Amino acid sequence: MSALAIRDAAPADIPALARVALASYRSAFAAIASPEYLASRTDATFAERFTTSLDRVRLAERDGAVIGFTMVTAGHLDMLFVDPAAQGSGAGSALLADAEARGACTLESFRDNHPARAFYERHGWRLTRAYDRDVGGGVHACVFYEKAPPTAGDGRQD
Repeated sequence: MSALAIRDAAPADIPALARVALASYRSAFAAIASPEYLASRTDATFAERFTTSLDRVRLAERDGAVIGFTMVTAGHLDMLFVDPAAQGSGAGSALLADAEARGACTLESFRDNHPARAFYERHGWRLTRAYDRDVGGGVHACVFYEKAPPTAGDGRQD
């Protein structure tokens, strides 16, 4: 397996980002969100979102192929998705570490997204609250996580 690269996303990456987002979204949320909601998410839906927020997106690529990405807004991890075919390759951990280095210290997850929650907890994220909120026209149980930024002398580099 070749080396993983993490870099800023560029406009030419938008189709690949949308493909990864759609595949990951449908895989991760198949048992959580309604089929209608999942069907309403398309490559175009994600491409539009990336077009307006590309400056906040970092991606992971291997052999020139985009396999995952993060979107961070003002210290909040809005998205972390890895192509289902690349899960378990270390891309998610590398993307999360990159997001943390860029200041990500909060995130939200569906309560029932147990694989994602276990992943975040393995990486030191702490559940701080649970609540219900409207997502895609339906009320879903969500959870909020926080992670303190590294402090001076903890061995982590900026």
